[in-house]
Amino acid sequence: MRAFHIASPGAAPCLTEIELPPPAPHELRVKIAACGLNFADLLMIEGKYQDTPRAPFTLGLELAGTVEAVGAKVTQFAPGARVAVYSGQGGLAEVGNFDAARATPLPDAMSFADAAAFQIAYGTSHVALEHRARLRPKETLVVLGAAGGVGLTAVEIGKRMGARVIACARGADKLRIARAAGADETVDSDTEDLRGALRALGGADVVYDAVGGAAGTAAARALRPGGRFLVIGFASGSTPEIPLNHLLVKNLEVHGLYWGGYLTLAPSVLTGSMHRLFDWYVQGGLRPHIGATLPLDDAEKALELLRSRRVTGKVVVTIG
Repeated sequence: MRAFHIASPGAAPCLTEIELPPPAPHELRVKIAACGLNFADLLMIEGKYQDTPRAPFTLGLELAGTVEAVGAKVTQFAPGARVAVYSGQGGLAEVGNFDAARATPLPDAMSFADAAAFQIAYGTSHVALEHRARLRPKETLVVLGAAGGVGLTAVEIGKRMGARVIACARGADKLRIARAAGADETVDSDTEDLRGALRALGGADVVYDAVGGAAGTAAARALRPGGRFLVIGFASGSTPEIPLNHLLVKNLEVHGLYWGGYLTLAPSVLTGSMHRLFDWYVQGGLRPHIGATLPLDDAEKALELLRSRRVTGKVVVTIG
């Protein structure tokens, strides 16, 4: 089978032919239809992601496709089942073997492309906003990087949960996309005084920060007393600076959220979250924003789109 593969530590990924063994007793063999790309894929190439597999491995953290075969101990899936899989690796390939515990049945109404773009982005935002920050109706949610793959889902889910959403993104085009996703207010993140702009809109009860750096620092300073700050990622390349005395004086909370870590920390949280999100999708309340779709032959181009931030929403690679 063909796979976008890293053959050895430090090697550049390339499309190559590799052998696939039979599925282990607890695994599914999945014919992959689509794979969603994530910033973590770029970090894995550099060996900087916290869960970078030991080479050799195939890139691609989340995928969707059809079960071709099941291991001897798998009872919850059968060949022909449509599934989404949070694999952690292996998605940028024609076929893969994956732990059945990481697979979720797909609603008939959900396309493979939507499923491949769905799990990490929507799962991260839902667990962050509901389980970690306990976002309540009528609270004000500020989303940094609001036109990105996870940021748009935070806008959608925040509105679904009844919050007033302020979207921060760079440029008028990205802000229009965030407003179309449900944002009540928008702020250009290139503004000279982001803190002042957010405070002029009333400040924040919850900040969802997938950007970090100076923007994260400014948004944290716009939190109201009792506010919560969600650490989602550092797309800017640096971490925000949040003085501990501000946490004390304003009774603020800071919550880290690594969605994949819940597979061992509290897997029932992820299971319950994904079932709710799929229900919302079927009801018509959620629709992944896919900014670009490319074939497996163009996997490197797809990663470059992600690296350059030239697209909004998710980048999806289709297979076959």
